[in-house]
Amino acid sequence: MSVIIDIAGLPPERLVFSPAPLAELCAALHALAEPGHHPGLHGWTTATNAALKPDLADRLCEAEFLWTSSFSDISLPFAALPDTHGRPGATLAEELDMLDRLDDDVFVDAALEISCTSSYGRGGPSPLSDGKARAHALERAAARGPRQLDFATRLLEDPPALRAWTRRLFEDCAEAFFDDVWQRVRVELAADARHKTQVLRHKGLAEALAEVSPAVALADDGSRISVDKLSSGRTHALDPDVGPGVTFVPSTFGWPHLWVLHAPRWRPVIHYPAAAPTLAGPGSLDLLELRMEALSHPMRIRMCRYLARSAYTTTELAAAHDISAPEVSRHIAILKKAGLITTRRRGRYVHHQLDLTVVARLGSDFLEGVLR
Repeated sequence: MSVIIDIAGLPPERLVFSPAPLAELCAALHALAEPGHHPGLHGWTTATNAALKPDLADRLCEAEFLWTSSFSDISLPFAALPDTHGRPGATLAEELDMLDRLDDDVFVDAALEISCTSSYGRGGPSPLSDGKARAHALERAAARGPRQLDFATRLLEDPPALRAWTRRLFEDCAEAFFDDVWQRVRVELAADARHKTQVLRHKGLAEALAEVSPAVALADDGSRISVDKLSSGRTHALDPDVGPGVTFVPSTFGWPHLWVLHAPRWRPVIHYPAAAPTLAGPGSLDLLELRMEALSHPMRIRMCRYLARSAYTTTELAAAHDISAPEVSRHIAILKKAGLITTRRRGRYVHHQLDLTVVARLGSDFLEGVLR
């Protein structure tokens, strides 16, 4: 399984390496919301969460599905605007201005893609104008929780008001902690982007991609970029609506994630970690054997990718993988017996989630694979 970006005929100068302040802010918000994904950032996430004012922390909870179970494309607004030529803004304010320029349909579609659904990349009618799409979006939001349902409802009923609320949220995050973070990391990210640009110019795209990540490779004929992930998708870098090209965005908060924007009518973007730490190894051999047996089925591996990002119901997993609910339940039972997942009830919904502390003991390769 992989995400493919077709680049046949794309001039090398259309490949852009650049930091993106809004993407880095959203990556930081993801780390704060899902610290288990980022054990190497434990000190920072603990201190930053503790220092958040209650009002800001509460508002972040309302919008957290924008950066938890999936990484919303609204964090990369330049990719939907042809006149940016695939280049992010130099400052957070510039990128928030780009975000304000997105059409309501584009913004809402991106914001409500909250469950890593199999429909991502295929396009479809906007929930602002299509009743079925609206109902489906609200159903998925309800499964995330009452706050997420309220956020989605407000967004669909009054997009301009909710968009203004979201911009204020990002601005308040900048004042609370991100301005200091960006001051610290922007030089490192700019240096990473310059280095990879030089590798591209002097050694070629294959070498540059190898430095982005071992999971990113160029086809032998040079016609496509392949990103090895536990998901499938395809896009092309010659879309006339957004201009030809691919953008590569480094992140100090990224590892172990490797995000790929491959939605229709958006420029392809690979958002990659600028550094990759290592984790401790697995536990006892008996327990390891039980867990590896549970993970021997390809469907359970695919389900783990979803369950690593957020809690999901049986119905959501069945819809995402095109299998029946009883079949999902059988896989869940095996994973639960191995101690790999936790289950909790929230109202009438029963949610399952991968235990990342346990998964980390299986080794960093597996953790990086399911979170890539």
